[in-house]
Amino acid sequence: MRDRIPQIIREEGAEPVTYTAGREEYRGRLRDKLGEEVAELLEADEDSAPEELADVLEVVRALAADLGGDADQLEKIRAAKAGERGGFADQIVWTGNR
Repeated sequence: MRDRIPQIIREEGAEPVTYTAGREEYRGRLRDKLGEEVAELLEADEDSAPEELADVLEVVRALAADLGGDADQLEKIRAAKAGERGGFADQIVWTGNR
């Protein structure tokens, strides 16, 4: 769960029951959360899609940190791949080879 959620629950008058996950559990839960956030993004309309995309990005950043990286490192990898293979701006659809 997001770090501030226990505090928000307390402010609403309830007492959350929480524990700190070990590394393997944490990584697994982040991966599950990424799937959940992607599913929400795929179901979102144009108005709510940016918020859902931001949630995906938050989980991706947490996964990167768990793997020893950060947003800057991810951006370098993304830029290198885009330079080598291109991005998605041209809206090309591949339907196979002849």
